[in-house]
Amino acid sequence: MVRHILARVFDAKTDERAWRIGADGEQAVGDQLAALDARWRILHAVRVGERGADIDHVVIGPGGVFTVNSKNHPKASIWVGGDTFMVNGSRVPYIRNSRHEARRASRLLAEHVGFPVPVTGVIAVVGARRGFTVKNQPRDGAVTVVTRRGIRRYLTSQPQRLGLREIDAIHEVARRSTTWQR
Repeated sequence: MVRHILARVFDAKTDERAWRIGADGEQAVGDQLAALDARWRILHAVRVGERGADIDHVVIGPGGVFTVNSKNHPKASIWVGGDTFMVNGSRVPYIRNSRHEARRASRLLAEHVGFPVPVTGVIAVVGARRGFTVKNQPRDGAVTVVTRRGIRRYLTSQPQRLGLREIDAIHEVARRSTTWQR
């Protein structure tokens, strides 16, 4: 207990601190998503598979279906160029992971809803006080990188891809935990 308190006071890097920073980022992005209008459906912390993985947010609306990964790097510099995502000069696999997550979600949703469900991965960056640069977005449009403050604008600027019936049908299967257990 004392160790955790001292770690917080001195801002030491611990598993507890990493979890807390991640949770704060998810909450910040969730707050932005909560302001979308009633045509949008949002699911948070969707457990996928049996290994404890989860999708931070699944967003379903007129602009399509999106898996959103929140990445909170409060004191970092973020640079994105194509499929390269760097945090303080170190390459991280966020784009690869987001692309995989979106493909998996697309497959699972389509299996349960009975029609193709294209899914776009979104990486929503929180913090990055030392800089946020997107030289160019990842290839093939399967993943987009935005700031937490830019996520609503990004989602609502997408062309209409789904009508209300499709939104409701996809949301109905996405809400079921059994949809995600493969």
